[in-house]
Amino acid sequence: MPKLKAFRTPACPEEVAALVSGDLIHLSGVVYTARDAAHLRLMEQLEAEQPLPFPLLNQTLFYVGPSPTPPGKIIGACGPTTGRRMDVYTPSLLANGLKMIIGKGPRSPEVVAAFRRYQAAYLVAIGGAAALMAQCVKKAQLLAYPELGPEAVYRLEVEKMPLIVAIDAQGRNLFELGPEEYAEEG
Repeated sequence: MPKLKAFRTPACPEEVAALVSGDLIHLSGVVYTARDAAHLRLMEQLEAEQPLPFPLLNQTLFYVGPSPTPPGKIIGACGPTTGRRMDVYTPSLLANGLKMIIGKGPRSPEVVAAFRRYQAAYLVAIGGAAALMAQCVKKAQLLAYPELGPEAVYRLEVEKMPLIVAIDAQGRNLFELGPEEYAEEG
């Protein structure tokens, strides 16, 4: 049974390199949000050598588009979105210093190789647990692209967000290893 580990952002490269696929973590600290439309804007800014709305070096990106914020709440429901949709952008963001990404679902072989090449990690959150994830958000600040609505970029301060390391810095991939382990036990 994997042990639960506390992890703080911004990510220390040595600590990211020590994560192992299958580790359970409680993530605390700052994460930035971006989905499809925001990724396109971020890439346009990178290609134009313009500053981004947040630093990439050792940071964590959460693939999420929060639902509207109810009165008296910090944020609306904020569950992960499918990571594969961002695969075209991921290697470039990792090459520019991003260390961890939170999403759901498997990634392409090219992206798995990029996590290994840039010593980064892919963390998954449980799909369908958006209300639970929202309880982990202690502060939310709109940073960029407000016209994108829920796909705008936010800076979130999170506390004990429950996540699983799906792809580690060595390229071990839980989406491949998990089924293999299950088949061996059966």
